[in-house]
Amino acid sequence: MKKIISFLLVVTLMIANNINVYANNTTEELIALTENYGYDINPNNAPKTSIVVDAHSGQILWAQNPDLKADPASTSKLFTLYLVYEAIARGELTLQTEIIATNSDEAISKIHALSNNNIVAGVAYPVEELIKLALVPSSNVATVMLANHLSNGDTDKFVDEINITAKKLGMTNTKFNNATGAVAVAFDGYYSLSKYDNSATNITTVRDLSILTYNFLKKYPEVLNYTKDNKITTMIGTPYEETFKSYNHSLAGQIYELEGVDGLKTGSSPTAGFNIVATAIQNDLRLIVIEMGVGDWSDQQGEKYRHPFINSLFLKNFDDYEKRVVLKKGSHTINNINIQLDEDFVAVVKKGEEPKFKIENNRLILLTTNETINETHDSISVSIETSKISKLISKAELYTIKDILGIKSTQNFIYIVVGTLITILLILILVIRKIFK
Repeated sequence: MKKIISFLLVVTLMIANNINVYANNTTEELIALTENYGYDINPNNAPKTSIVVDAHSGQILWAQNPDLKADPASTSKLFTLYLVYEAIARGELTLQTEIIATNSDEAISKIHALSNNNIVAGVAYPVEELIKLALVPSSNVATVMLANHLSNGDTDKFVDEINITAKKLGMTNTKFNNATGAVAVAFDGYYSLSKYDNSATNITTVRDLSILTYNFLKKYPEVLNYTKDNKITTMIGTPYEETFKSYNHSLAGQIYELEGVDGLKTGSSPTAGFNIVATAIQNDLRLIVIEMGVGDWSDQQGEKYRHPFINSLFLKNFDDYEKRVVLKKGSHTINNINIQLDEDFVAVVKKGEEPKFKIENNRLILLTTNETINETHDSISVSIETSKISKLISKAELYTIKDILGIKSTQNFIYIVVGTLITILLILILVIRKIFK
């Protein structure tokens, strides 16, 4: 009997531990999905980890090993660029601010083991041009120039700021050791840190990268102006003009072009394999798709192997989800409460499903089984009509067992209650059977 009770308790804990609900998909499912969409792939090249996030509300629509820690390689540059845009928003610099290249910058640009562009000491490079160079050809020297400008050359201070910001954003499995994604020792002494391990890679997860990307696109969607085309030209009209083709092969005009793809950043290294942070929009629905650990660094075709998987995840989730008006402006009765919407409630929902709602703190919240990366769900402010009953409901602070236990999701609370009741019931049955034997 003890064994049976132990088994039942384990089952209950399994139910209770399903606190955050998201599609916990397998690598095999991703391989099958990609083949179903008509792509000829080698299963050995499948990403080790992937995620799909709705860029409107942060819902996780797909997740394959989302908390597997890995080397982000040059997708790390997104964090440096995020801090650049934050500094612009604070008025500390502009896109036209010029950064004069140093002799060290020119020396870094000549390190052929790093992805780079040609930089000439003494030349003034506008911030906008350096952003383009960091994004598309993944220039390490352009990224270092931006980081050094923001930190007055204090490399440790800048990486500190990355790690502090990561914590603020909720990136709980992220640790950066450099600003570019290339290990500092690869810079031949022209870029080094004292507080951080110069031989260490950066570490993050696709979940954490999706949090960064979600916030980046929410606040600074204009970054996509530099990543939407399959090639880009920098320093136009100067002796330093250069043209680069994008490594994002899902862009229009590339070999794996897919409708709506317009960014964002690729990355690869011997320890990372091939990574990509991609985004696309169709029918007003923008998705973020991230993959890490595609293929093997020894096979440089890996930069192409990642795209059938990326495209298939886009296609599946564009097929499954839509962004639409779930409740029109005006008066409605939700859960026996009369409310007034001053605008249409637009949300991302599964196609063919009738949306469900709850009202909390004068907000109408869309209920979904998907976990969200920002711990919130699509919601909109509402006015609650002032009948006596609705006043009592809207003003009362009702403390339930769910609140006391700190369980945020009603669905997860139900899982725990149901699991506990089932366990208690089965134990009672066993006890009664033993008594009446």
